[in-house]
Amino acid sequence: MFDNISGQYDLLNHILSMGIDKGWRKKAVREVMAVKPNRVLDVATGTGDQAIALCRAGVDRVTGLDLSRGMLDVGIEKIRRFQWSDRIEMMQGDSENLPFENDTFDAITVSFGVRNFENLAKGLQEMARVLKPGGKMVILEFSKPRGWLIAPIFRLYSNHILPRVGSWISKDKSAYTYLPESVEAFPSDELFLQHLRATGLESCTQHRLTFGIASIYTGIK
Repeated sequence: MFDNISGQYDLLNHILSMGIDKGWRKKAVREVMAVKPNRVLDVATGTGDQAIALCRAGVDRVTGLDLSRGMLDVGIEKIRRFQWSDRIEMMQGDSENLPFENDTFDAITVSFGVRNFENLAKGLQEMARVLKPGGKMVILEFSKPRGWLIAPIFRLYSNHILPRVGSWISKDKSAYTYLPESVEAFPSDELFLQHLRATGLESCTQHRLTFGIASIYTGIK
């Protein structure tokens, strides 16, 4: 599915979020930079937007990992074009079986990808395993807005408008039907914080963004 939409993925992200996703990513990067990391793992990196943003913020070395070869190919070309190839490594891999030694990375990020993990608990445990003691995990993910006004507007947009626009541009109806379904199924808010704590992470927090449409979750190993 992600291979099929890789060519239009960046455009659709910016259109469907009306550009707000760029601000969300900047906030996630600031959370990462608070621990002054030298080496960061970006899981479910997609086309590498977050990896590039981390390098721009001053991270020495970023490893971007994703299952989708199509998304990685788009990201590799983008990184080459922006001349970040000496600092960003893109590799194909599974979040539930990370090919790294224990305690490898100063920080780990996931942006809009953790809800796609087949086994959420195993994926989080793997990320915690390769995170150094004192390292920080930062996860940016969609959440479910609250409130009598914004919640029904968001449901209308995500269940009806987003799938139609997404399928029209990407020519893949299933991908943008899947997106609102995955958001609805994701254990957000306190349930997700419980998942983070179960991996052994401490000081776990949630910062809700733009009326709760997205959230940044953090934890320290």
